[in-house]
Amino acid sequence: MTKRTFLKLLSTGVGAPSVARLSAWAAKQKLTNWAGNLTYSTDRLHEADSVEQIQSFVRSQDKVKVLGTRHCFNSIADSRYNLLSLKPMHEAVALDPAARTVTVDAGISYGQLCPYLDSKGFALHNLASLPHISIAGACSTATHGSGEKNGNLATAVSGLEIVNAAGDVVKLSRKDDGEVFRGAVVGLGALGAITRITLDIQPTYAVRQYVYEDLPLAQMQEHFDAIQASGYSVSLFTDWQNQRIKEVWIKSRVEGGREFAAPAEFFGARPAVRNLHPIAELSAENCTQQMGVSGPWYERLPHFRMGFTPSAGKELQSESFVPRATRSTRFWRWSGCATG
Repeated sequence: MTKRTFLKLLSTGVGAPSVARLSAWAAKQKLTNWAGNLTYSTDRLHEADSVEQIQSFVRSQDKVKVLGTRHCFNSIADSRYNLLSLKPMHEAVALDPAARTVTVDAGISYGQLCPYLDSKGFALHNLASLPHISIAGACSTATHGSGEKNGNLATAVSGLEIVNAAGDVVKLSRKDDGEVFRGAVVGLGALGAITRITLDIQPTYAVRQYVYEDLPLAQMQEHFDAIQASGYSVSLFTDWQNQRIKEVWIKSRVEGGREFAAPAEFFGARPAVRNLHPIAELSAENCTQQMGVSGPWYERLPHFRMGFTPSAGKELQSESFVPRATRSTRFWRWSGCATG
């Protein structure tokens, strides 16, 4: 059975019979993460499609870990006992235009939520490089997106509903729970199963995406602040060879008087003449539209398109963070999405 077949099975099965089917399948086909570098340590894979099912399951087990969309490259979401998937819980529960918030089930992905939000005239402030990841998993692991004035995805969270280890429902909000709430948002799965999450939203907007090639590394060192501030979101891709940044992806909000000017030369880099993949040798078919073509925020802020395999599908990523003032050819922010 392929990964795609498994995901289809995981999204359609419900209730007690589905638990048996998933466990029987997992006993024969080991479950791995997205990159394929990690095989999970148990064949006890369960799923729930309601808060009541989550409560019942948590109360019946001594040890449980919630499994998201499996875009984590390490064992933080692994368990030798039980894995619980909330993938069937993927609805937008409530949109509050006055408060500018949306409340969603934990299993919903950004790719599922964003078109709905846009159809209602709203948007999120930031997105990760791929829309396939679950919102609860992305926020609880501090997945970041880009843009020097944009907080990571967790900064949009204004409310949480969690089933704790006792099987009780706990509700927290930015408004009412202060430091406790702030400490819970990036909980790394340690506080319980997130069942619902409330996000801040804003009016919808359009974005243009431009790509430049072969930015000299010396220019990046000398003009780092200006380059990073050139767009709403700026991403850099390099192979660490030839003293250059191979690609600079600049995403600019379409707003009067504040758009990226798209010069014929950008700090020594030249504009791409076709859509590119972050790994230049790969086809750009999987990537979002570039070349300055205006489009909805959710079709430009990610690097990869929903419905297509993100990137090559089998690479490993890690993250390092250094003070912004520490800039040299040896230290850069090397980042990747990491969602359980």
